[in-house]
Amino acid sequence: MLDIYAGSNALKTIQEQGFKQELFTNFLGASGGPKWFILFGLDKYLFGDFFQGRSTELNLLGSSAGAFRAAALTQKDPVQAIERLAFTYANTAYSAKPTPEEISAHAVTIVDNLFGEYGAKEVIENKIFKAHLLVAKCNGLTASDNKIMQGAGLINSMLLNKLSRRLLTKQYQRYIFKHPSSNLVINDPYNFNNVYQTLTQDNIKEAVLASGSIPMVMSGIKHISGAEKGTYRDGGIIDYHFDFSLSTEKQDKGVNAKSKQGLTLYPHFTSMPKAGWFDKNSNRKVLASSYEDTVLLAPSAQFIQSLPFGKIPDRTDFTKLDAATRIKYWLKVLEETDKLAECFNEFVVKQDIAKIRAFQP
Repeated sequence: MLDIYAGSNALKTIQEQGFKQELFTNFLGASGGPKWFILFGLDKYLFGDFFQGRSTELNLLGSSAGAFRAAALTQKDPVQAIERLAFTYANTAYSAKPTPEEISAHAVTIVDNLFGEYGAKEVIENKIFKAHLLVAKCNGLTASDNKIMQGAGLINSMLLNKLSRRLLTKQYQRYIFKHPSSNLVINDPYNFNNVYQTLTQDNIKEAVLASGSIPMVMSGIKHISGAEKGTYRDGGIIDYHFDFSLSTEKQDKGVNAKSKQGLTLYPHFTSMPKAGWFDKNSNRKVLASSYEDTVLLAPSAQFIQSLPFGKIPDRTDFTKLDAATRIKYWLKVLEETDKLAECFNEFVVKQDIAKIRAFQP
């Protein structure tokens, strides 16, 4: 039901020390819209059980839907928060031909429900589970909300990306909205310009909204509090499924020194991650070096085939299914994902390390 993969160093570490939560210092949440529903049961188990009672920090890093999850899972009651997010999102319905303004307005409602009255404060004050939200600051035509101009900019992005992922740095800048006491550093082999912006109660909702603001579908978020003026969009543009490694940076006698992190836990809806949004339909693979310290959890093909329609939920369900059918389907998927949590719990209890496969991009 659940496939488990590990990079070379992660596999060696687990074989030597066993599979335990103390090994992990990072947690990743990818883009993918409602695809994340397949991870609902795992999220509840991981933060309601596996990581419960933790005394050392865990950095949660997410883009788009993964940023929404990070904002939920770092609240005081992570299970209740992720349930609010899932059921609010699943029950959202739009008009027949929604405008970017309508979709963005619904997103605001989802974010408001996600945080509730005290959620933003809880995320910022959490000293153990630290949220990091990835956002893409757009330059040139991609910053425009005029669909013709924005579309032209995105076509240019697609062409640049075909030549080299590094060329996207001309159009996009990675913003990491980070926990106030975080020292997490992204080591990017493609050299995107990283800007680390501290999360505050004034900008956290804007940052979450920006991270999920899909180009052409939603309005860009302008002028996030504390950040440079501009247009901010979906973090998945740069970091769809991630292709980087992580470390921490601490100052010692006035000198910045990087220290390696522990392992990264990455529940994902596929075992074949893609670096950025423009790689979705390309043959480009992530670098093995980016996943050396990562454990990736993914639903098996058999489990996916057992779901209604034999697939994971995705954004096309909004247009291919009527609202009642879609909502019934999505709620059924959310229910079924408890089986993945049970499978993972059994693996942890039995310490069945032989089930772990070597991650090969």
